[in-house]
Amino acid sequence: MQKSLPFAKRDVAEIQAYATTNGFEGELMPWDFSHWSEKFQEERYSLNEELLKPYFELSSVQAAIFDLAGRLYGLKFEENPQLPVYHPDVKVFEVRDENGRFMSLLYIDYFPRESKRGGAWMTSFREQGFYDGVEERPHVSLVTNFTKPTSTTPSLITFYEFTTILHEFGHALHGMLAEGTYSTLTGTNVARDFVELPSQIMENWAYEPEYLNSFAKHYQTGEVIPQDLIDKIIAARNFLAGYAGVRQLNYGITDMAWHNVTSVPEASVVEYEQEILSNSAIMPVIEGMVFSPSFSHIFSGGYAAGYYSYKWAEVLEADAYSLFKERGIFNREVAAEFRDKILSRGGIEDADVLFRNFRGRDPQPEALLEKLGMK
Repeated sequence: MQKSLPFAKRDVAEIQAYATTNGFEGELMPWDFSHWSEKFQEERYSLNEELLKPYFELSSVQAAIFDLAGRLYGLKFEENPQLPVYHPDVKVFEVRDENGRFMSLLYIDYFPRESKRGGAWMTSFREQGFYDGVEERPHVSLVTNFTKPTSTTPSLITFYEFTTILHEFGHALHGMLAEGTYSTLTGTNVARDFVELPSQIMENWAYEPEYLNSFAKHYQTGEVIPQDLIDKIIAARNFLAGYAGVRQLNYGITDMAWHNVTSVPEASVVEYEQEILSNSAIMPVIEGMVFSPSFSHIFSGGYAAGYYSYKWAEVLEADAYSLFKERGIFNREVAAEFRDKILSRGGIEDADVLFRNFRGRDPQPEALLEKLGMK
């Protein structure tokens, strides 16, 4: 918090100055901040998702993600239309390693339909493990809700959706590359504050010019995505990083405070929450406002005393990816280490042991600060 807070205050001051310059009078309140920060972002980066979508045609994105898995881990994906699926939109792929060993089935379900919930996720129909001495390889699904193609236009996705599919594909790799005896300890069956490492690390490739240039081409003209758009994507990545980081840390602090109480606080909920956050508030305090009662993640969403895991996973992936940055973003030796010591191990060993085995030391938060431009 101490290292992030000055950057958060700088972000707020920058938006305040922009709003004032554009005729806003007085101190920005929370309900003003979103409006003015969005206008500021549009003016500074001029990055419109509609400008980017023609360069992210879904079939090209899928091929690029499969290619990335091949370059890193030697995986090959072959569609098998003979295998049964639960809906005509679903495609299933046989996944093999570079030696031809069968690794997994991957079911991909891209498009929305009636009765299908929104969002994007990965799940396993069957997890890797040994049963009566015989290994069963996993059956993994990757689900999204992307715009369906029409008779004249293919499915075009936003850049945010591109990072989303990379994220969920990271979870899928965690499941597909599992190696172990017991299914309860393989794949994504790991500690909550570790499970997002394989997914979040994949998002980093979305900001690598070398990777984007390999596939991001206009679906009509074939033009490679212009460098100025890539520059804007990279520049906008850390917009309000300090503000967002402190907000996330405040959520974690609030969670831990409520789950560490040993008796009912004498103060009201409002007073107790304000006391918790008194040293890290970055926006004006609104009299009577309190968010704890609606903080469903920590009371009914399974994140009790665990909300910190979101931020901790960012630390882990930033530090892990820094090794790729040092030795090459497609470096097979680093990828082999990540596969052997992280992805394939599931929850067979404690997460801290797995990370040290890969990185050779404990995770360093400075890697995340550097990634976010907060060094």
